[in-house]
Amino acid sequence: MEFLACAMCKAHPLELHVFDEKEEIVEGILACPNPECRMWYPIIEEIPHCLPPELREEREDLAFLRKWKEKVPEKILKQGRPFNLSQEV
Repeated sequence: MEFLACAMCKAHPLELHVFDEKEEIVEGILACPNPECRMWYPIIEEIPHCLPPELREEREDLAFLRKWKEKVPEKILKQGRPFNLSQEV
């Protein structure tokens, strides 16, 4: 975690929110600690997807947020970048 930084503003360390864990973190979110940046990155099948917005899939990211809606921090659900569920919450 110490070496992971935000792909946009380079802030570190990223905040870790674990949703499913076995021997490794299976699903979760890494969130930028910079309140102006608000980027978040999903961890899917043990792999952090730390991509800039132009390389992200909106449909995939929104489906991930919906799947874990009860565990995702509210600031990500409502104001997260590049995508959020502000229209749905």
